[in-house]
Amino acid sequence: MNINDLEDKALWLRQELWEMAMRQKKGHIPSSYSCADIVTALYYGGVLNYKAGDPDYADRDRVIVSKGHAAMVLYPVLADLGYFPADELKRFTEPGGLLGMYADFRIPGIEGISGSLGHGLGMGAGFALAARQDGHDYRTFVILGDGECYEGSIWESAMFSAHHKLDNLVAIVDRNELCILGRTEDLVALGDLEDKWRSFGWNAISIDGHDFAEIGDAFAKLDKLDGRPLAIIANTVKGKGVSFMEGRSEWHNRMPSDEQMNTARGELGLAAVQGGEA
Repeated sequence: MNINDLEDKALWLRQELWEMAMRQKKGHIPSSYSCADIVTALYYGGVLNYKAGDPDYADRDRVIVSKGHAAMVLYPVLADLGYFPADELKRFTEPGGLLGMYADFRIPGIEGISGSLGHGLGMGAGFALAARQDGHDYRTFVILGDGECYEGSIWESAMFSAHHKLDNLVAIVDRNELCILGRTEDLVALGDLEDKWRSFGWNAISIDGHDFAEIGDAFAKLDKLDGRPLAIIANTVKGKGVSFMEGRSEWHNRMPSDEQMNTARGELGLAAVQGGEA
């Protein structure tokens, strides 16, 4: 896909996520929207090796959304790849449905449970080391929240990965500078994350996480790594695509009013609805 196609696909993803969440009045929309362009580039931008319709393809690249509250960002994509029926999107969080608020192994295409923050990078490092030991050339991509980088387990896994020279591992930090309590730099400052990851023995690059040209350039470096894993610091806007949610921590897990719902639908290119019903 070219950049215009990727932008259209990212809009489709945001639309699908909106309908999912509004139908049940559940979900973490802003956290999903900040990494939606990254996910779009991974799956539709020629980055990942996978087979549509076959979630168990042995040489597939692995993707872990470690910021587990945003795991729903993968659901429309996995349905689009034919991993499960698209009708399951309509049953998001319903009893008996396949798709929960937090992802689990019942869902085809989900590689790791990540409701508890800080564990995705460790899982990813395990996948990367196993690939090397088993003679496979698949890569593992782990999407981290910047607030999640408060967790000590992230940095333990970073040291482990650098020590084992896991250049088949990519950490993508969704750097929206917000977590549920407010701005990350006001709570516990993370500082220069690019420099921090380099100090742990990683390659590191900072990009605009909503610019598909920059995202593509970052992923183009995957074939030029020098025995070190890669950290991509993706500077993003939490709630990207819905004006009243953008850059506002209070929308972390909050649902809009009927009026706000239709404002958002207009901004996302969706038709207005009566009474806020999706």
